[in-house]
Amino acid sequence: MGPPAPNAQPGAYEHRPDGRPTYPHERPANASTSAWALRLVLGTAITAFAILSQYFVPELLPASWPVYHNLGGDLFIVYGVPILAFLFLLGLDPLRGFVGQMRVATFEGLGWYGGLSLLAVGITIVLAIVYSLLDPSALDLFSKQNPALSGAESNPWLYVALSFLVGVCEEVIFRGWIFGTWWRRTGAWFVPAIVTSAVFASVHLYYGLTYGAASPFYYTPLFLLGFAFAATYRASNGNLLVPSLLHGGNDALAFLTLVLSGTASLASHYLFVVGAAVVGFVYYLRGRSVPPPPAAPTAPPPVLPPPFA
Repeated sequence: MGPPAPNAQPGAYEHRPDGRPTYPHERPANASTSAWALRLVLGTAITAFAILSQYFVPELLPASWPVYHNLGGDLFIVYGVPILAFLFLLGLDPLRGFVGQMRVATFEGLGWYGGLSLLAVGITIVLAIVYSLLDPSALDLFSKQNPALSGAESNPWLYVALSFLVGVCEEVIFRGWIFGTWWRRTGAWFVPAIVTSAVFASVHLYYGLTYGAASPFYYTPLFLLGFAFAATYRASNGNLLVPSLLHGGNDALAFLTLVLSGTASLASHYLFVVGAAVVGFVYYLRGRSVPPPPAAPTAPPPVLPPPFA
């Protein structure tokens, strides 16, 4: 998709004497520079521990079972603890553009989501070919039920609704605080998007525990989704509402497989993906077709008086 909106100001916290904003990455490094990085790393570590704790803390501390095996308690540990940690460590500044530049965010978000989702399909096909040649037995692991869906079988509509709450929480944490702070403070976006997306994918540990050698089939789309939402945040100068809705909608479509037939749910998902990609592609083409503004007229050369004879 296109570059950030012209008025995007990543990290514009101070101003030059002439009033123009300066960005932190333009200023000399100092103690405060390392302080925000340490706070970001600490918040990310707390987030990873809180999310991953559901896989080992109940086993180590049986007294914690009532918390982790209760929907409200589990949501508080997994999302509430990281949100409280980042509020204390970094404040609300990375979230200040939550609903800003909705038009840019909508078209960029649809384009990135649709385009990278189709890329994920292509990579999945390639992986299937490679696995069928090198390790066909790994494909048998797909007979196991998706752990994210098995827990929702008793009340799938509840989890369809919760998808949007989870979408907001994960986007605020990963794209708002982690990616947003890094981007606004340094001005760089590609490497932060790569790292943040890798962290986002890796904390979905249940795919690795369930599917083992076949887990790249799940981690690749997760990584690409994270990258798409980071690119949308950057392009819209911090909009999180559109990534949250796309994230929630993507998860909700997965839970709808418990309600609709397999063909219907799959068709609805990929119709949305293809539609999003088409909208984003048209938006991209229209942006490229806009002619540049006309150059400012130049002043005519001065008319000199005739030379004296």
